[in-house]
Order: sequence, then structure tokens, then C-alpha cells
Amino acid sequence: MDCSALDLVRQHLNESRRILDEACKSDQFTAAVVAISETVTTALKNGGKLLIAGNGGSAADAQHIAGEFLSRLNYDRAPLPAIALTTDSSVLTAVGNDYAYEHVFERQIQGLARPNDVFVAISTSGRSPNVVRALAAARGMGVATIGFTGRLRAAMVEHCDLVLHAPSDSTPQIQQIHITAAHAICGLVERALFPRNE
Repeated sequence: MDCSALDLVRQHLNESRRILDEACKSDQFTAAVVAISETVTTALKNGGKLLIAGNGGSAADAQHIAGEFLSRLNYDRAPLPAIALTTDSSVLTAVGNDYAYEHVFERQIQGLARPNDVFVAISTSGRSPNVVRALAAARGMGVATIGFTGRLRAAMVEHCDLVLHAPSDSTPQIQQIHITAAHAICGLVERALFPRNE
């Protein structure tokens, strides 16, 4: 096997471990995970739902997260209401064609969101125009707004009640931290809403 390929794999894994270690040691990061889980738990207890959106890999993460809530994460329990705003190609193409791509999530928030809901917006750069517009719309409707982004403070932050900053500037590494944190959040919500005898 090509040694340079092995070196690249080790480099990627070592960098992933370093960033995960940084997140683990950060009181701000771990406190954000807990605060987000508490916000989601409260919303679901009050009859709200979880709405999630992002672009590209973050769209895949939105769908992944929705699946964990609707199906299960660690054990059997009732499904929890979660919708990825990235999955309906007819809606996405209609809004993109009739208005503009910047509106594809905003229009869905305006049509689907209610004040007891939570909107999780995922943008590794924090600058995605369609994500920022959706956050502004959600906040204007009284929806709890949560942002998943990278290390840098960006446009989306001013529209978020809570922000999870992955401690990296690398898109792939940010995405890895986002899905790891999302699993922790789902696990905390699952435990709070469906406690089991340990």
C-alpha cells in the first residue's frame, strides 16, 4: 500500500482526534450541547417539533439527525417529531424557481413552524444565505433558534438563541463534530423524555 496514502489517513484521524479532544475539554462547547438538549426537550414536552436544515453535507446531517429523533438512537421509544427541510425536492425546486434559492428554507419555516418549535440551522461557514434567512424568519415567529457552525463568529450567530461552535475551520472536521454533538443531544433528549431503569 502507498505509504503516502497511509500517512494521509493517519493525518486525518489524528486531526479528528485533536479537534474532538478540544471539544471535550471546552466547557463552552459541552455546555452548549446540554443547553441545546434542554431546549429541544422542553419544546417536545410542550408539543413542539424539531425542524432542521443545511446545505450539502449539512443537509445530509439534517436528515441524519431527523432520523435519529423519529426512529431511535439508543433504545426503543416513541418517535419524536423532527423534519429535515432538505428532503422534499418538489418544495425545494418550486421555491428555488419561483423565488430564489435563498428562500428555500425560509418559506418552509414560514409555512411549517410554530412558536413551540425548535429550528436547528447547520452551516459550517455560518454565512449560508438560505440558512440565515430561515433563522431570521424563525426568530421572528417566536421559534427557538439553534445554530451549528464552525469556530468563527458569522452572520447566522446574531439570529440564534444558542450556538454550537465546532472548534475548527475545516468543513469536514466541523461536520464530524456536528454529527457527534447531535448524537449526544439526541441521547440526552431521549433519556429525559423516555427514562429507563439503569
